[in-house]
Amino acid sequence: MLDAAIRIARAEEATLVPAYLIVIPMQFTLDAPMDREVSLAMPLLEAVEHAASRAGVPVDARIESGRTPIHALERLWNVEHFDRIVIPAPAGREPGFTPKELLWMLMNAPSETLILRPDPALRKAEQAEPSEPVAAAVHRIRPAAEARSAVPATTGALGGAASVRRPA
Repeated sequence: MLDAAIRIARAEEATLVPAYLIVIPMQFTLDAPMDREVSLAMPLLEAVEHAASRAGVPVDARIESGRTPIHALERLWNVEHFDRIVIPAPAGREPGFTPKELLWMLMNAPSETLILRPDPALRKAEQAEPSEPVAAAVHRIRPAAEARSAVPATTGALGGAASVRRPA
């Protein structure tokens, strides 16, 4: 998913904007500090930034919170515009967005939406080799001249989504 988001951002001359989604339990207020979750998000977002910068793609990371992954995405989509949203679908039994969440995103995303699922054959080959911790990250893309692309992620092993906004 990260490689695909980087390729899309590069092709669109966009900025990759990874988004880490934090699910806040009901016993906490929505604006409660989530220091532990933020400390987990930062290394993932930094790894995404390093991978994108090696490919010459600018990065503008986000951390968004909500009661559910969908709520966090709604909050992100309410404050930023994207021309394209790229959502990773879980492969096999990997954690990620549920089919119900993926359907909701397709039906309610504010812009063009892609759902990407890794090729199962390639996935098996990757599992045989050591992998980078970036694989589960979610990213958002933004072009230098105002194009926006995003891939939101959630806490733990859940996947994310990405979007692109082209310059006017």
